[in-house]
Amino acid sequence: MNTLKILPFALLLLAQGAPVEARQQMSQVPQEQQQQQQQKKTSKPPPKLQQKSQQDAAQRDEFFWLGEINKASAVINTQQGLLDPALAPRLAAGLAQVLDDGKQAGAKRPSSVITFEPLMIKAAGEEVTWLHAGRSSQDMHATYRAAIMRDNMLKLAAQLNRTAGTMVRLAGEYQSTIVPNYTNGVAAQPNSYGHYLLGHAAGLDRDAQRIREAYARIDLSPMGSTVLNGSSWPLDRARMAAYLGFAGIVDNAYDAHQIAAVDYPVEVGGIVTSIALHAGSFIEDVLTQYAQARPWILLREGGGNTYVSSAMPQKRNPGLLNSTRGDASMAITLAMGRVFEAHNLPPGMSDAKEVKDNTAMVDSAIKVLANWDKILSALVVDQARALDELNSDWTASQELADLLMRNYKLPFRVGHHFASEIVDYARAHAIRPSDFPYAQAQRIYQDAVKDFGGGALPMSEKEFRAALDPIAIVQHRATAGGPQATEMARMRTAAQQRLAQQDAWIKDKRARIEAALATLDRDFDQLLLVERKADRQR
Repeated sequence: MNTLKILPFALLLLAQGAPVEARQQMSQVPQEQQQQQQQKKTSKPPPKLQQKSQQDAAQRDEFFWLGEINKASAVINTQQGLLDPALAPRLAAGLAQVLDDGKQAGAKRPSSVITFEPLMIKAAGEEVTWLHAGRSSQDMHATYRAAIMRDNMLKLAAQLNRTAGTMVRLAGEYQSTIVPNYTNGVAAQPNSYGHYLLGHAAGLDRDAQRIREAYARIDLSPMGSTVLNGSSWPLDRARMAAYLGFAGIVDNAYDAHQIAAVDYPVEVGGIVTSIALHAGSFIEDVLTQYAQARPWILLREGGGNTYVSSAMPQKRNPGLLNSTRGDASMAITLAMGRVFEAHNLPPGMSDAKEVKDNTAMVDSAIKVLANWDKILSALVVDQARALDELNSDWTASQELADLLMRNYKLPFRVGHHFASEIVDYARAHAIRPSDFPYAQAQRIYQDAVKDFGGGALPMSEKEFRAALDPIAIVQHRATAGGPQATEMARMRTAAQQRLAQQDAWIKDKRARIEAALATLDRDFDQLLLVERKADRQR
C-alpha cells in the first residue's frame, strides 16, 4: 500500500485524538518516501516570498490569510517538534510556490481550506497536509474572517476620522455664523452653526469609541480551537495569534467559532447603523432647506454636488445629498441583514459569518462617511439669509421668559405665557420681532400677569429689543457646552485631541499587524533557506 495515500486520513485521526505513541510514529516520515517526493520536485529554486506585507494589504483576502496561517503552522510546529524538521523546508517551499502563484495576474486565489489544500498537495505532495495537524476549516475560516474584519474596521475608523476632522475644522470656521436650529421640524432657537457641527462630531466620536471597543473583541484569534473544543495536538495558540497580529486568543474553544464569530458581525452592524443614522439626520436637515424658496444653506453647484432638471430650468437638484441618503439607507439594510441571518440559528451555522457580506456592510458605511465628507466641503451658508429667517420668526422668544425670571424673579411659566401671547399677536398681525411695538408688549404683559399680582413690564425697551436679538442670545449663553466663544474653544480643542488620539490608535493597530506579519515572513524564510541550500546541493 502507498503510505502517502493514507497520510491525510491518518492525520485526521490524529486531530481527533489519536494516542501520543501513534502520533510520534507517524511523525517519522520514511527516508525512502522523502526521496521519492524529492525526485518529483523540479530543480528550480523555491520562490522568494515578498516580505513587505504592507504591499499585500490590498489583497489581504481569504487566500492571503490561509497562506499566513499555513506559514505560521509550519514555523511553530517545526520548532515545537510537531513537524519533522527534515521535512518542513520542502513543505514550506511548496507553500511558498502556491502563494507566489496566487500573486500573479489573473491567478486563482481559493478562499476555503478544501480548495486551498489541493494546491499545496500539488506543489509539495500529500505530506504537506502535516500542516493541518490539530486544525479545521472551522477555526481557519473563523480566523481569516476575524483578520479581514479587523482590517475593515481600521479602514472604517480612518474614514470616520477624516469626516469628523472636516466637521471639527468647519466648526471653527462657522463659530460666529448664527443660524436657526430646529426641533420637531420647526424653527426652535438661534445657534452657532459651528456649535451645531460640534454636536454632530460628538456623535461620530461615540461611533469611534464603539469601533475601538468592538475591535478589541474582534482582535482575538480563534486559531487552534479546531472545531469547537480543540484537539489532542498541543498547538501553541498564543504564538499563532502573535504571528497573525492578534492581541490574544478567544479563550473558550467553543466560543471561538460557534458564538463569537456570529457576535461581532452583529456588533459591527450596530456601529454601521449608528453611523448611517447620524449621516441621515444631518442630510435631512440640509435637504429641508431645498424645499424653501430662499434657503440659507445649500450645496455648491456642480462638481457632482447638484444636477439640473431635464424639464424644469429653475431646479438644481441636490444629487449628492440624495445619493448619500440612499447609501445610508442601504448601509442600515445590510447591517440589519446580519441580525436577520444570525436570528434563530443553532451555533455553528455560517449564515452571518461570510466575508463578502460583512465586508459589503462595512464598505457601505465607509462610502456614507466619504460622501458625507464631500457634503461638508460643499456646503455654502448664507449668513444674511439665516439671520433674516431668525428675525422673521420668533425663535428668540424663550429668551424673554428666561430674562424675566433671571433678572426680575418672575416664575418661568408666567414669563413663558407672556412670550407666547406676544408671538400669537405678532403672527396675527404679521409683525417681525425687530418691529414689535414696545407699547403692545407692555399691554400684553399686564394682561399675562394679572392673575399673578399684576404690575408693569419691568424690562426697558432696550432690554426687550436685546432679548430678541439672535446674535446676542448665542453670545450670552453661559451653560457648559454652549455656543459661547470660550466653550466653543474648549470643545474644539477637546475634539481635536480625540481625533489625534484616534489617528494614533489606528496607526498603532496597523503597525502591530504589519510588524507581526513581517516577523512571520522572516521566520518562514528561514525554512525556505534550508530548502534552497538543499536544492543547490542536489
